[in-house]
Amino acid sequence: MEQQKINKLKEILSIKNRTRYFVWMLFFFSLSSIVIFALLLNRGEARQASAANEADANSFAGTNLEAKSSFVWDVVNKSEMFSKNADLALPLASLTKIMTVITANKILAPSDLITITKEHLTPEGDSELIVGDNWTAKDLTDFTLLTSSNDGAYALASAAGDHVGFIKSMNGMASLIGLANSKFWNEHGLDRETDRGGAYGSARDMAILFEYTLKTFPDLMEATRYKNLNFVSAVANYNASNTNLFIDQIPGLIASKTGFTDLAGGNLVIAFDAGLQRPIIISVLGSTQEGRFKDALQLVEATMKYINDN
Repeated sequence: MEQQKINKLKEILSIKNRTRYFVWMLFFFSLSSIVIFALLLNRGEARQASAANEADANSFAGTNLEAKSSFVWDVVNKSEMFSKNADLALPLASLTKIMTVITANKILAPSDLITITKEHLTPEGDSELIVGDNWTAKDLTDFTLLTSSNDGAYALASAAGDHVGFIKSMNGMASLIGLANSKFWNEHGLDRETDRGGAYGSARDMAILFEYTLKTFPDLMEATRYKNLNFVSAVANYNASNTNLFIDQIPGLIASKTGFTDLAGGNLVIAFDAGLQRPIIISVLGSTQEGRFKDALQLVEATMKYINDN
């Protein structure tokens, strides 16, 4: 009887061991299958990414840019399509005015009246603004962006607060947006000295700034779509021309902003619709006065080639 109990116990233990063995084997088999599947999936994604990168490289291979830095950003897909020294901090020149109008827009109402003073006309460059004239904040913003008016930028900043506080707000906004390589010393972007710019930033930063502006204030840069606009202030009519001379050659243009100083060279940021509401932002820094437009057009063409090939 005792032996029968022992044999029965051995049989039960044997069954338990076989069951345990089977469970462990099933577990390891399932785990191995998951690992193999993940590896195959990653390999497939890597191949797709490699193919996309190769196609991307082929599309932009023919570009011959004068710019020191450039960046092409696909807003919808949150993807970098092309970059050249994209994180290099360079003088921004009048691209600074994008941050100026954003900061002023958070303080001033569109209908607020701004009276032009003699002090507003002290920055380099003559926009033919008239002392004592009154502008609405919206019209002066549009005029400033379209013509890249240094006087207009100074007037907007002055109307929004004291100079030191306004520049501090510009830099605070840059940190909030996530512009890692940007710093502002004035509101118009004019060089402080022959070797010191009025503001610095990278091509990537400018694309991020443009995206933020278009999403947060969708109408703020609408004026930059047009070749010419007429503004009526309290005492005069202004026939204003866009500083982007190639505006008619950019398909689906959403917005643009130019910049040029001796130190910065030629800068340009554009946003255009590549089709089916797919905005693309292109930033070009450190080119030449005319080369910035040619550089941007090359990148537009390469972008469209990449999209059409994929």
